Amino acid sequence: MKKRTFTCGLDAAVAVVGGKWKGLILFSLQDGPLRFGELRRAAPGISERVLILQLREMETTGLLHREVFHQVPPKVEYSLTAFGRSLNTAMAALGEWGEDHLERIESIPWDRLK
Repeated sequence: MKKRTFTCGLDAAVAVVGGKWKGLILFSLQDGPLRFGELRRAAPGISERVLILQLREMETTGLLHREVFHQVPPKVEYSLTAFGRSLNTAMAALGEWGEDHLERIESIPWDRLK
């Protein structure tokens, strides 16, 4: 496995939380464990495939814990690890910034940036 190096702490943090959905998944799990379907409903617009990939990445990076309950029907719950909770704490300020500037951000011509 190749070790990755980063230019600064922000570079490292963005590598862990990068992507359209990870922040929303982290936010959704802040109040406790959720099952796959609950996470899917918490992130409208995410496909099942993308949610699966994002959850796997977040488990691999240590942000999430995946617990499988061996029962019929099978049950799987996702919860934040201490590492994930610490990232959620750090992202709270970014979320507040977004709320404070929501009107301005929504007025950006996003279609011209693609």
